[in-house]
Amino acid sequence: MQYHSSGGGASPADSSKTAKLERYNSYIRRVNSTKLLQASSKLLFRVTLLVALVLIFFFTLNYPPLASDAGAGHHIHAANNFLSSAFYGSGAAWEKQVRHSSTPRRPNGFSVLVTGAAGFVGSHCSLALKKRGDGVLGIDNFNSYYDPSLKRARQKLLEKHQIFVVAGDINDGELLRKLFDIVPFSHVLHLAAQAGVRYAMQNPLSYVSSNVAGFVSLLEVAKAADPQPAIVWASSSSVYGLNTHVPFSESDRTDRPASLYAATKKAGEEIAHTYNHIYGLSLTGLRFFTVYGPWGRPDMAYFFFTKDILQGKGLNVYVTADDKEVARDFTYIDDIVRGCVGALDTAEKSTGSGGKKRSPAQLRVYNLGNTAPVTVGKLVGILESLLGRKAKKHVIKMPRNGDVPFTHANVSQALNDFGYKPTTDLATGLRKFVKWYVGYYGIQTRAKREFHSSEHPDD
Repeated sequence: MQYHSSGGGASPADSSKTAKLERYNSYIRRVNSTKLLQASSKLLFRVTLLVALVLIFFFTLNYPPLASDAGAGHHIHAANNFLSSAFYGSGAAWEKQVRHSSTPRRPNGFSVLVTGAAGFVGSHCSLALKKRGDGVLGIDNFNSYYDPSLKRARQKLLEKHQIFVVAGDINDGELLRKLFDIVPFSHVLHLAAQAGVRYAMQNPLSYVSSNVAGFVSLLEVAKAADPQPAIVWASSSSVYGLNTHVPFSESDRTDRPASLYAATKKAGEEIAHTYNHIYGLSLTGLRFFTVYGPWGRPDMAYFFFTKDILQGKGLNVYVTADDKEVARDFTYIDDIVRGCVGALDTAEKSTGSGGKKRSPAQLRVYNLGNTAPVTVGKLVGILESLLGRKAKKHVIKMPRNGDVPFTHANVSQALNDFGYKPTTDLATGLRKFVKWYVGYYGIQTRAKREFHSSEHPDD
């Protein structure tokens, strides 16, 4: 008997096998798709996490925290401390740099922590101390109050002289404690601060964060150190505020500040008294009077006057409400450096240990000025002569921005205690500054030709 298959299609068994195969292939595709999605998700998560950590690290280093409110400040500082500890804490090479830079090369030499070491005064003082054989370690947060590239250029100059500058903030207590754990500093030269009278009206919290909170942060670490260092720190002539007794003496009133900057510096003097009284820290405050010179600050009048004269821009020359000329006790950087070193050399040891005072400790404050006030008009005249160009002067009334009409230092106490005696007049100091300025910025002027001789960066 002959059997015929029904129709012309595949058998039922073949259809079942095909359906199963299709279901299996569909399953495999779903599994592969799920695996691919999971792998992509993991990769995306890891990339996002890495980017977030990099951004947090960048902003922590470049934007030091402000004490805007207690809660936020605590969390920002915690993140800052964690990141700095992670970055600095485990590096043997980094610790070797810290020790090497801090080790004195002369018998009985100092081991000095210089805060604000990439700043104007800080860089000059660091070089002076290193040259005579002291160990110097710098710390600076390289903030953007003025062009950070100038601070980086100073840092490179310090590196040439084997001075290591730690990139960190004085509000980072954990970083400071680590530095003190590595190095038994004999002295601290505390120059880190938010400078400038006028900027305080734009960003007041930066002054509180740096000049008050930062100083307290440093003192808290120093009080607990063993041995406790002797501390020399920068106050300011601005503390004299509305004082009219001339010349300004350390015994004059300083309870009428004319700016927030001045108020934070006065607060620093009172805080210094407290830590001296309770913890036996040896503290010397130095009231600087309008420091100028090579490698100076671009926010200072002599600096931006030079720039504006060369660029043909107009200058605002202030006069008082009763049309008197504004005058300043301009002090050349080398004289200030000698004063800072003299204060360090005569600073007595702190008397505390582990945060406990054993006996009374030294507490001092000194004026460091030039003792010869010069009007801003005369300053402009000297710059015109040095640059070979006339300034476009606009004489206007002094605004109510915290500036004072004049300063004049009595330096007899500093002379008596450590031989401080300024030797550089304004014309000589400005000549050295202009020589550096046209060389640093590569400016081709008559001044450049006049100062054709090479400028040594340490002058």
